[in-house]
Amino acid sequence: MSKEGRKRPLIVPIFIPYHGCPHRCIYCQQEKITDQTARPLEPSNIKETLDRAVQSPKFQTAQDPEVAFYGGTFTNLPHDRIVQLLGAVKPYIKEGLFSSIRVSTRPDALDTKKLELIRDFHVTTVELGTQSMDDRVLELARRGHSALDTTHSVHLLRENGFKVGIQLMPGLPGDTEKTFLRTVDAVTGLAPDMVRIYPTVVIKGTELADWYGRKRYQPMSLEEAISVCKESCIQLEEHGIAVIRMGLMSSPSLLEEGQIIAGPWHRSFGFLVRSEIHQQKIDPYLPDTGEAKKIRLRVPRREIPLVTGYKNRGLRSIEDKTGAKVIGVTPDDSVLNGQIRVERV
Repeated sequence: MSKEGRKRPLIVPIFIPYHGCPHRCIYCQQEKITDQTARPLEPSNIKETLDRAVQSPKFQTAQDPEVAFYGGTFTNLPHDRIVQLLGAVKPYIKEGLFSSIRVSTRPDALDTKKLELIRDFHVTTVELGTQSMDDRVLELARRGHSALDTTHSVHLLRENGFKVGIQLMPGLPGDTEKTFLRTVDAVTGLAPDMVRIYPTVVIKGTELADWYGRKRYQPMSLEEAISVCKESCIQLEEHGIAVIRMGLMSSPSLLEEGQIIAGPWHRSFGFLVRSEIHQQKIDPYLPDTGEAKKIRLRVPRREIPLVTGYKNRGLRSIEDKTGAKVIGVTPDDSVLNGQIRVERV
């Protein structure tokens, strides 16, 4: 089981789009992605967000709830600003309402003093916007850091007792499936606790949108993105690294007509990938082509959605592979997880 998969915390996000970022990357449109403006965040805003979360009927301290600062380069903020933001969360941690804090940042925005500061405020996890471990891809994306910066940051975080997350973006300019899988190899070797994978999409108002309009950039297709994320997820999780998200979240702003110009965005992208992974697991239990005309599948109840797939995409795949019509899917918890039982009808 992956490290993070043993116990998924309840995360309450606080977005700080562009705050602390030294410049804007070619693909970035954080206000649309997070559905938040880049206005200055005040402690009162944080209190309002956390009070609303605590008062929700779904809030349970048994889930080890965390507060997460996303969307900017947290450790690149001025010292006093970091203290102000983390200080607004501190009373909730003292009361036992939240167990810890996580922040996202750039691989080149860390040093020992910053880590000592945030650790004193109960930050336990740092997620790095790595995007790629290929320096040419990073240069084209205007990231301003190198793959070596990521390696150094992971080691520094480990030495200081932090959990480490890495965020990756397949399909950036200059990237290919081959180069991205090399990135995954490099990240696997760093052994972070968790990874997020966000296939690159073209969002209105970005420099990447201009490149796309001038035919300087061609994004991955949905099928290509599913394929590379499937292989990446399998490799990472086989090495005990949790893949905690695949695909951009579908904020209301991002879903406005015309905001996503091109690229492999799908509101159920993560499920599409998970279903493809599951299909690969059950392939050995399927009859060969032509062995049956009709089949019924017996499946562990909780895995039925993975077998049927998005809008029955999984069932169509099974029919294509076997040449048999699937006439039913029956829940059967005597079947082991990751397997199916096939009845020829």
